[in-house]
Amino acid sequence: MTALDLNSDLGESFGRWTLGDDDAMLGLVTSANVACGFHAGDPTTLRRTVSAAARNGVVVGAQVAYRDLAGFGRRFVDVEPEDLTADVLFQIGGLEAMCRAAGTAVRYVKPHGALYNASVHHAAQARAVVAAVAEYDPTLPVLGLPGSELLRAAEERGLRAVPEFFVDRGYTPEGSLVPRREEGALLRDPAEVTERLVRMVTDGVVRAVDGTDVRVRAESACLHGDSPGAVAMAQAVRDGLAAAGVILEGFA
Repeated sequence: MTALDLNSDLGESFGRWTLGDDDAMLGLVTSANVACGFHAGDPTTLRRTVSAAARNGVVVGAQVAYRDLAGFGRRFVDVEPEDLTADVLFQIGGLEAMCRAAGTAVRYVKPHGALYNASVHHAAQARAVVAAVAEYDPTLPVLGLPGSELLRAAEERGLRAVPEFFVDRGYTPEGSLVPRREEGALLRDPAEVTERLVRMVTDGVVRAVDGTDVRVRAESACLHGDSPGAVAMAQAVRDGLAAAGVILEGFA
């Protein structure tokens, strides 16, 4: 039987600002990309999130980002590679402390937002992120877009490179994500996203915004926890994958 990981960006609330329903999502996903405070998430939120993940048997990953709280990490920052490596190390270490207190650990690393998108083509920043992971713990996998500079750099450093599919995002004919400001970037129909995810798993293709099919291989599928109706979508995806004979389990 085919196995697939289902991950979600969680722990992104900040102070009195609540984003998403982390408790509900942690009952549905197998891996949690937990914010590390640079783009979202305060210490109390991070501690609560990793504790809930541990109780639910959900694998914790460090969701690292640019230092951009005001922009939610969705603005490109032309940071020097040495500084970016230090920033990523700092974020992993901070989340690791919360994990240790909760009886769990950081099991993988995934860039967030603009850093994720930059690491698709920006070789220097991709290598800077990978350098931080390799220096911190070379056994940690790196989660990223198939064919990206990030995964290429991870493989070159001997790290496990895990390709990822986005359940609720549109794809271009080149296999990249449609920018959020463009039509077709966000998908909100649970039935539609479930059908396309099952097709990706079984046939290895996804329908791009121009109607063509794009080859995609992934070990993990991401469903954004801050999207409207994320919980209902996650439940629909779980049910659809189960009906297709796909086992949900963490990759790390």
